[in-house]
Amino acid sequence: MDIFAAIGGTAWTVFFFILALSVIVFVHEYGHYIVGRWSGIHAEVFSVGFGPVLLSRRDRRGTQWQIAAIPFGGYVKFLGDADATSVKAGDTSGLSAEERRHTMTGAPLWARAATVTAGPVANFILTFVLLIGLLLSVGMPYEQPVVGRVASLPDSTTAIEPGDVILALNGIAVSDQQSYADVVQTLPPAQRITWTLQRGDAILEVEGPHPLPALISGASLRSAAMDAGLQRGDVILRAGGTDINTFAQLPEIVKASKGAPVALTVWREGEVFDVALTPRIRLAPKGDGTFEERYLLGLESAPAVEQATRLPGALEAVDLVGQRMWQQVTATLKSLGWMISGAISTCNLSGAIGMAETMGDAARNGVETFIGMMAVLSLGVGILNLFPIPVLDGGHLVFYAYEAVTRRPPPERALRALMTVGLSFVLAIMIFALSRDLICV
Repeated sequence: MDIFAAIGGTAWTVFFFILALSVIVFVHEYGHYIVGRWSGIHAEVFSVGFGPVLLSRRDRRGTQWQIAAIPFGGYVKFLGDADATSVKAGDTSGLSAEERRHTMTGAPLWARAATVTAGPVANFILTFVLLIGLLLSVGMPYEQPVVGRVASLPDSTTAIEPGDVILALNGIAVSDQQSYADVVQTLPPAQRITWTLQRGDAILEVEGPHPLPALISGASLRSAAMDAGLQRGDVILRAGGTDINTFAQLPEIVKASKGAPVALTVWREGEVFDVALTPRIRLAPKGDGTFEERYLLGLESAPAVEQATRLPGALEAVDLVGQRMWQQVTATLKSLGWMISGAISTCNLSGAIGMAETMGDAARNGVETFIGMMAVLSLGVGILNLFPIPVLDGGHLVFYAYEAVTRRPPPERALRALMTVGLSFVLAIMIFALSRDLICV
């Protein structure tokens, strides 16, 4: 391996990971800061990163904004806090009653709860904004299938043209996106099929490629396909010594390998080459909305005919993004539950190294992939911070719930003990996740 290429790849990975994490941390902490300010709580320090301060400035409200040397996190230190956790009060004996109202510990319960909740909520808002932006930039298919672009394939001779309306495949009528998808699943794995199209006022029957050939749209992040350099537009001609025409033929070949390397013959812009990929165990979605572990190469399929797209309406976009976020939340919680119960391998857990590699690979796949992964990471940070673990925002909310019920804050000794336990637990999880990055392939 070229050592300079390796160093360049590592620098690329670290840069984009720090970039994504810094944006997510800034938004999270800004949520705490701005709601705290609206609630009458004064912020003394707003820090992106920990440790030695690299850059800083003080604004007209007296808040010091700073960038610190260790970029893996951040904090807002409010007036009167003993530290960045905002749980233990510092010495406020020199403050008047009015000044103590502007401290985190001296503010009303509702103000403290709102300020703590605002961090995860800010992450959810960031995810929503990023996904809305992606949807509006990419668009969505028309209700009736309309040809947008025809892919370049080894046998690319076809009369299909952009703007054609798809009426039938192999004589089976299609009327909308769902019926189109259903018919595609019933087609035999042939290289060529018959397309019935409407072009203007004319109805045409033409020979064309299978709608789902063995055409690659990209490689999944941290996958064998990504490591092998397979890319968008590649076409798989043979897999495991078998000629294939459609992407649907790959899963059984990979499953039969039982983890052994799978030899592929690949076509790329007129050139043919061979490569061997070793499948990795990864989570894959099932038809009922759950997941299972399978051997996967990490290849993502592309259609022979990309469909024309349109911009969704505002309400439609909000509904689609809301559904996607909810699906991601439920999938995350289910996966964590399965790992805790032992139903799936803990190798599906990623630590700092795995997340850095993911963000670096996402950046290599393009701006859209990078933004999409940043949206997923921001959502994950929001979910994680709501867990009822001391030192996390969810732990603070548990303390506030106790105070709301008992009319007094938890005892100082109990707070110190719980914070120590919470910090130890979080550090243990981080170390365990890091070990998964190093041990799991």
